[in-house]
Amino acid sequence: MEEAMTFHDRDGHSVAAILSTPDIPTTGVAVLCHGFLSGKNSTTNKTLTRLLNEQGLATFRFDFFGQGDSDGPFEKITTTLAIGQTDIALDLVASKGYDRIGLVGSSFGGLVAILTAAQRGDLACVALKCPVVDFAEELRLTFGPEELARWHATDTIPNIMGGPERIRLRYGFYEDCLRQIAYGPAERITVPTLIVQGEEDECVPLHQSQRLRDALGGPKRLDLLPGADHQFTRREDFRQMTTSISDWLVRHLAVKPEVEDI
Repeated sequence: MEEAMTFHDRDGHSVAAILSTPDIPTTGVAVLCHGFLSGKNSTTNKTLTRLLNEQGLATFRFDFFGQGDSDGPFEKITTTLAIGQTDIALDLVASKGYDRIGLVGSSFGGLVAILTAAQRGDLACVALKCPVVDFAEELRLTFGPEELARWHATDTIPNIMGGPERIRLRYGFYEDCLRQIAYGPAERITVPTLIVQGEEDECVPLHQSQRLRDALGGPKRLDLLPGADHQFTRREDFRQMTTSISDWLVRHLAVKPEVEDI
C-alpha cells in the first residue's frame, strides 16, 4: 500500500513523500534519497520499493527541495538543506514506530545519506548507489575552470542530464559543497554500509568510492560492476545493482524468525 504524505523541514518548506508498506506489518523501513535532478519516483526508488515490499520491508521516499512535488525553486538547493530534510524524514519514520531503519542514497543522495548518517545513532544500515563523496571535485572535473567561472557569473550550469537548456542553480551550491565533503564524517559511520558503483561511471570518480570504503568506520563492502555506467543503463547492470542493495537491506533490517527450543 502506498500513502502520499507531506512533511515540513525546519524552514517550513513542504516536502512530498510516499510511504510504501508491505502486506504484512513491519517495523523495518528504508528511507530512499534520490539523485540530482531526479525525484522520489525514480526508477531506482520504485524498483527498490517493489523488491523490499516483497520481502516484508517498508520504504519512505521523498523529493528534495525544488524537485518533484516539494516546495522551493531548484536553483536554491544546497547539500546542507537536503541533509536537514533527510534528518526530518528519518525522525518522521521513527515517530511512526519503525525501529529498524536503513538509509539509501543515489549519487547526490548518497552524499546526503553519508553526511546524515554520520550524525545519527539510530540507523541499522546504509546503502549507497554510486555516491558522490566530494561533489565539489566532481563539478570541477565535469565543468572545468571556464564553466565554473560562467556558473559564478550567471548562476546557471549545463544540464548534466543531457538536456539542451542551461539550468538555474546558484553558485552558492558549489560553495556549500566545499564545506560538505564526506570522507571525514564517514569515519563516524559504524553501521554496515554497502557501496555499489559501475567501473565505467562517467560522473563519479571511482577513487571517491574507494576512499570512502577505506574511511567508513564500520563493516563495509564495495561492489564494483564491470562495464557499468553511472545510470546502470544496461538491464543486467541495473538488476545487479538493485538486487545488491535490496539484499543488503533485507539482511540488516528484516526480523529473523525466532527458533523454538526443542
